[in-house]
Amino acid sequence: MAQGNGSSTEQAFGSVENNPPTNPLSEIEGLSRLRTLKHPAMRLLQRSLLWGIPLFALLYNFDLPSRFGLALLQEQYLGSVLILVLGSIFLSKPAYGSAPRNHAPWYDLFLALLSFVVGGYLVLFYPRMVNELGELTADKVILGALAILLVMEACRRMSGWVLIILAALLMFYAHYAFLFPGILNARGISWSKLAVHLFIDPNSLLGIPLAIAATTVVSFIVFGQFLYASGGGDFFTQLAMTLMGRFRGGAAKISILASALFGTISGSPVANVVVDGAITIPMMVRTGYKPHVAAAVESAASNGGQLMPPVMGAAAFVMAEFLGMPYAKVALAAAIPALLYYLALFVQVDLEAGKTGITRIAAADIPRLGAVLANGWIFIIPMALIVYILFVLNLSASKAGFYAAAVALVVTFFWPEARINLKKFITILEDAGRAMLEVTIVCAVAGIIIGVLTLTSLPFVFTLFVEQHGPDNIFFILVMTSLIALILGMGMPTTAVYVIVALTLAPALTKLGILPLAAHLFVFYWAMLSMITPPICIAAYAGAAIAGTSPMRTGYACMRLGIIAYVVPFVFVFDPLLLLEGPPALVTLAIATAVIGTIAIGIAMVGYFVRPMGWLQRWLLLLAGMALLIPPGGAIFYSWALNATGAAVCLAILFAEWHNKGALEAQKPLAAEEQIAARQ
Repeated sequence: MAQGNGSSTEQAFGSVENNPPTNPLSEIEGLSRLRTLKHPAMRLLQRSLLWGIPLFALLYNFDLPSRFGLALLQEQYLGSVLILVLGSIFLSKPAYGSAPRNHAPWYDLFLALLSFVVGGYLVLFYPRMVNELGELTADKVILGALAILLVMEACRRMSGWVLIILAALLMFYAHYAFLFPGILNARGISWSKLAVHLFIDPNSLLGIPLAIAATTVVSFIVFGQFLYASGGGDFFTQLAMTLMGRFRGGAAKISILASALFGTISGSPVANVVVDGAITIPMMVRTGYKPHVAAAVESAASNGGQLMPPVMGAAAFVMAEFLGMPYAKVALAAAIPALLYYLALFVQVDLEAGKTGITRIAAADIPRLGAVLANGWIFIIPMALIVYILFVLNLSASKAGFYAAAVALVVTFFWPEARINLKKFITILEDAGRAMLEVTIVCAVAGIIIGVLTLTSLPFVFTLFVEQHGPDNIFFILVMTSLIALILGMGMPTTAVYVIVALTLAPALTKLGILPLAAHLFVFYWAMLSMITPPICIAAYAGAAIAGTSPMRTGYACMRLGIIAYVVPFVFVFDPLLLLEGPPALVTLAIATAVIGTIAIGIAMVGYFVRPMGWLQRWLLLLAGMALLIPPGGAIFYSWALNATGAAVCLAILFAEWHNKGALEAQKPLAAEEQIAARQ
């Protein structure tokens, strides 16, 4: 990171050619341990498969095959994606820790070859299979079983055991359902039918999650790669330093703003933590924040990037597809809760700075705003274009990402230091393909799980249970849903957790009268929170590793900092005014009271306003803040009374704290004079 107030692009961002920006998406879990093949021919094959992933996505998204008279079904395209992704994983990801790192063993080459066979079968023969999906021919059974095994093994390598164990258990249930008691008892499905259904049915392996990953997610990953390769990541970091460095606790505020900005182009909280945290966590520690608090600030801020429009996490794109609504509407609905989340973070780090006497960062280390904007304003153009395409033109999210990537590429030609040549262009595509491996294979397994659920009665079992016990215990059902999402999130990415819980429990929640958008966002929030909630809080682990502190202490600090995300989902489920659903006047009032309530909760969590606060005041302020989060005049009973009471309690406590601080300061000179008189 540049220091001082230099005015050149190299001073602000470092030379892109001589000091290339850190590749943010190469830090996604598991990607840093990929092998690089040494044999020239194998290395060329490995690289070709990787850059082929975004290239094929570009061709398909803009319907280029049809322009040349080629009819390509979506399932055929997804078959080609499976060839590229599975082949890349088996060539690049070692099967176990001591496996070779510079060459692929024979069994990995064999698995890569099988991936070509399975994917190629879909590409070549799927148009014929459309009319015979129910026929259990030997070729479909054998290749279906192979496809499932290959996808499961690839997922094990990239994402661990948890997701594939869950998928295996569901398949076991589908076959042996006749052995289960009570409402779980059902007719078993033959292995042959299961293999064929999961392989070629458009609601299974080739279903919505894989399609979203291969069309929409890839476009934003390509955009993020182009933006970072041209120096956009450094620009956002410098901008955050310029805007926030002059305030007390500026290092933590830089971390929050930089992570929120980075979250718009990264789908991984861990990548966010590693890239930004390598700079911001040591900076926070140097200015006086405790190591576990510094790590928690970065981890919580990075995790919130999944909530932050205009580009949320991959699960949000899947959610839009599940709900059958434009992604822009989902992003708009999520905007206010996301802003409340970051407001709570800002309030807490500011008060933590006041409580411990942490000041601003050194003036010499803060670049001038004019210099930063002069040297990086071009990077604002692609971000603005995404907003325009999504929210004004209402084009598809997949095209928005590629258009923004194209603009990011074009604008670099007017900026010599950030210019992208052909060699760097191919490297960017390769990095984008590498970043796609985990999210794509996780979505493929999520599709398998969807396929099992569509074949069995499990979703109806959950719906029946909720209908029987939910009408009088909605809060209990919501708590159980949140706990299930947290438990599943102890070993799975946010997207996988969201898909599983959304398919099983979100429909049941809507049966209780909850708005579908609110039900799905509720599930999404709790899937996201698993990344910072102990005991297995992966984002917090990454931050703790950089800070050299306890992951558990970091996780608990993350929970305190992210407290709003644990509360707001319950609020918008009962009353969706905070999701911008309702009369404009009530929505505006709900936002105003929620902002005040968020500030009050932040003060209560830190225990400091203008001076340290006692536990009684903190608890009263916390309860008052939660009362203010409830939208006034909405669907929740006694909302006006709760708001009025919360506001009165907040005003009384904060006025008393301010008054007592003034009284104490007035007494200090008098006390000093009395001590001098006593000594005389």
